[in-house]
Amino acid sequence: MLAAGVMSRTANAGAGIPSGHRRSWWPRGMERFKLGFHAPSSAHPPRTRARWAGCFGAAAAAAAATSSSATATAVAAPRAKQVEVEESRGGGEDIWSAAAEVERGGFPEHLIIMVNGLVGSAEDWRFAAEQFVKRLPNKVIVHRSECNSSRLTFDGVDMMGERLAQEVRSVIEQRRGVQKISFVAHSLGGLVARYAVGRLYEPIGKRESPPRPDKHLDEDKCLEGRIAGLIPMNFITFASPHLGSRGNKQLPFLCGLPFLEQRALETAHLIVGRTGNHLFLTDSDGGRPPLLVRMVDDCDDIKFRSALRSFKRRVAYANANFDHMVGWRTSSIRRQHELPKHRLLVHDEKYPHIVHVDKGNAENNHKVLADVRAQTHDLEGQELLVEFRRNGCDLPYDRQFSHLIQ
Repeated sequence: MLAAGVMSRTANAGAGIPSGHRRSWWPRGMERFKLGFHAPSSAHPPRTRARWAGCFGAAAAAAAATSSSATATAVAAPRAKQVEVEESRGGGEDIWSAAAEVERGGFPEHLIIMVNGLVGSAEDWRFAAEQFVKRLPNKVIVHRSECNSSRLTFDGVDMMGERLAQEVRSVIEQRRGVQKISFVAHSLGGLVARYAVGRLYEPIGKRESPPRPDKHLDEDKCLEGRIAGLIPMNFITFASPHLGSRGNKQLPFLCGLPFLEQRALETAHLIVGRTGNHLFLTDSDGGRPPLLVRMVDDCDDIKFRSALRSFKRRVAYANANFDHMVGWRTSSIRRQHELPKHRLLVHDEKYPHIVHVDKGNAENNHKVLADVRAQTHDLEGQELLVEFRRNGCDLPYDRQFSHLIQ
């Protein structure tokens, strides 16, 4: 998955090791030795200390040689704290620039919510969150969501979405002063975030006229709205199965073999619970259409489509290959024949991992939406689709995100 590079770069070398005193198996003398960093004593003449310190460099040796009797301990000045990290009352962690907080006298105005995928956690986004803050210290405060981690991701998209919505409300209440909000979600987190923004959507205007098929969505006089009272800015998903995992090659590690895909359809709920039903569109609560189909448009109680349209930018990043869990079609919201041919793939020197950009058009959006209502396996009109070519190296999150944030 796309966040795998982040997890590998942020893994803590000491993870899983209990904190506190560790019993040493070395002899007592070696334990006291402590690699030579014991307190100076008069029993050690200056020359001996100088010879020993020479092993660590000429500068250290010279410093030790000049200190003959009195011992002077040099204490390095503490480094200025660049990133402030604090647990949120509703769960997860908030990250922002300590210097910006002092300069502004409060938190930055742009809140970014980062959502993990299946069996993930807030740790998946640690590196990316720090890069956000370092690149945009005066603009953003990043919240790494923790309400849907590990086995909680088996509870279903709706339950996870409700938890995320509640967590976002808690963060906004705690971090007074934020005015804008963006969502960055990976894999299953993209579906969870779509549900959550539908729940958090607050309309503040009325449509003046019906939408025109020949007019772009941004030009259409559509409903204005807020997400939990904040201005919606960016909604970004990475390798999210927007069309679910049902269908040929939608779950790539099954190699497109029909009998394996059929078996996965029948047993997904046994492995990942209600989430499996939602991903394979086998849920039918009260005889209603599958949840992912309902999330294509507004419902009576949750305005899924209006919430998405309220964001200034909507971006879906999709892996063109080497993603074994989420297929290219489902993450880029297209049919098989709509995928770009290899001859159309481009190379961008600034963003070498991006091989294709499709800004979509209103006519195609309405065609897709019409097909969705007729067939339950095609979902949502496209807005901006970006394909990634993955070659096993870490993806430059900070470079990909920074130009999208204001």
